[in-house]
Amino acid sequence: MTGRSMERDARIYVAGHSGLVGSALVRQLQAQGFGNLILRTHSELDLTDGASVAQFFAAQRPDYVILAAAKVGGIWANKSYPADFIRINLAIQLNVIHNAFLAGVKRLLFLGSSCIYPRLAPQPMREEHLLTGPLEPTNRPYALAKISGIEMCWSYNRQHGTRYLAVMPTNLYGPGDNYHPRGSHVIPALIRKFHEARVQGLKAVVLWGSGTSRREFLYSDDMAQACLHLLNLPDDAYSTLLGEDDTVTGHFVPPLVNIGMGQDLTIRELAERVADTVGFAGAIEFDQTMPDGSPQKLLDVSRLWYTGWRAATGLEEGLRKAYRDFVERELSAH
Repeated sequence: MTGRSMERDARIYVAGHSGLVGSALVRQLQAQGFGNLILRTHSELDLTDGASVAQFFAAQRPDYVILAAAKVGGIWANKSYPADFIRINLAIQLNVIHNAFLAGVKRLLFLGSSCIYPRLAPQPMREEHLLTGPLEPTNRPYALAKISGIEMCWSYNRQHGTRYLAVMPTNLYGPGDNYHPRGSHVIPALIRKFHEARVQGLKAVVLWGSGTSRREFLYSDDMAQACLHLLNLPDDAYSTLLGEDDTVTGHFVPPLVNIGMGQDLTIRELAERVADTVGFAGAIEFDQTMPDGSPQKLLDVSRLWYTGWRAATGLEEGLRKAYRDFVERELSAH
């Protein structure tokens, strides 16, 4: 393969650097010797403010952009604040992607979520399953925002010759996660729930749903390594991932790459593994009056594997690291 990958002194803007995804990306960039990082907290730069974002890009002129900023949350948060999820995420994407184009950014990596795929998509879900069926209702506003971000990358590539790529990570967990009892995703929520149950000496823990839904989980640092692997691909290999102009070719090939493990497990199996990791020995019960979400969300990662990357951290090792992070953060907070 010919071409070039990211220069070590390149100006790299990581939007959303303090979250689970962004912090993992910053750790990996620094570990790989990229020292010229552009980072802004939400208080320093509100990405929903178009004028501020335009001013920032005009002044900073980044070479590369990783768009990891988003409003995210679990089933409860998505059901409670649907307008916030679509409004905030659409605004962030519109402002960052358009101003990246105006600033002449070489490559942009847009991070989405596996919830973009139809609720009943064939399993495992391939990139071309995008827009082939109804979405899961509980997170449709968030999913539609992310689909719009993919379409923005695709449209700018077609109209302006940009080199923007979207990646769809599976469910993530790891250092810097959100362990809020209501607003968190499944693994951090289970870690907190089982930890508190063990500390309080509870005999049983009750979880939402039936426990039969299947989910795939990826350690956040593995996700970050996959993102940098893709951004660092030589030009010819990177170009093959940027989608096709289906108005010309007739082939629906979005500029999209799934990032995952390629295997899943039931929520009940996951709960048992988290309980073991935390040291909770009580009963695990399920409240079947509460929603399950999609029955299965397993990503087909053959497109990613074809580029030469596979995840290195197994679930058991990842859960140990995540629990250690939770305990350290809990101790420092008290």
